[in-house]
Amino acid sequence: MIELPVVAKEKKGPTKPKWLKIDIPVGENYTRVKRIVNEYKLHTICQDGRCPNMGECWGAGTATFMILGNVCTRSCSFCAVATGRPGSYDIDEPHRVAEAVKLMGVKHCVITSVNRDELKDKGATVWAETIKEVKKASPKTTIETLIPDFKAQWDLLYMVLDSKPEVVSHNMETVQELYRLVRPQAIYSRSLEQIKRTKEYGVRTKSGAMLGCGESDDQIKQLINDLAENGCDVLTLGQYLQPTKLHLSVAKYVHPDEFKYWEEYGLSLGFRFVESGPLVRSSYHAEKHVL
Repeated sequence: MIELPVVAKEKKGPTKPKWLKIDIPVGENYTRVKRIVNEYKLHTICQDGRCPNMGECWGAGTATFMILGNVCTRSCSFCAVATGRPGSYDIDEPHRVAEAVKLMGVKHCVITSVNRDELKDKGATVWAETIKEVKKASPKTTIETLIPDFKAQWDLLYMVLDSKPEVVSHNMETVQELYRLVRPQAIYSRSLEQIKRTKEYGVRTKSGAMLGCGESDDQIKQLINDLAENGCDVLTLGQYLQPTKLHLSVAKYVHPDEFKYWEEYGLSLGFRFVESGPLVRSSYHAEKHVL
């Protein structure tokens, strides 16, 4: 009798619930935004980050532009953006982003970037130039910047702040205890200090985190407390969704009622805005956060 090898069953994560249903992107505005993004050879975190709200946001004529290429020097276990050693960046990119913003006619523009730790200035010069070009091309457009930590080189942070974006966001992404798993090249205290310095500069501050990575309620509460104590004005909380099987597995699908609880908790601490729900991402309803 032939003895067959015992094959271990693949461990299955939690089943995706009905409240995480995502509509397929359609519509005239969605098609128009996609055409402009492609025509100007731009990257968006909507596409590269596989954002579940792309259809809604693009349908409303807005997009989150991603500058400095689409290859990141960090290897966060949650992120769908490609990791590796980026090539040279396009010096004309600030102008092309500005022209696209003007053509789209957006009232509020969100800009983010990959990490470019290999660059001496970590990409801060391109950041500042992009903000200035957008303001020049579309003076009535307000700007939110979702920026990296610049490796705590605070002169680079101030270079970006000096270009006068209306909202400056830097995401914590997860609780302190999960940083080595989720953001191995980031430091929890460094990100908090960046938010504190930005607030002290006088700019509206914003940060966000994903739930469902294995954190406890006490750890979530500590994260929200830390953000409040370091001057964060706007908080976003959303469900972590695994981009591919090679990425961090989902530990839990957080119920909408729990997101509502964290929204109320955040507001009780004095946050100006709290966006909290399964499909919330950092740039979701960003146009409201500048008011």
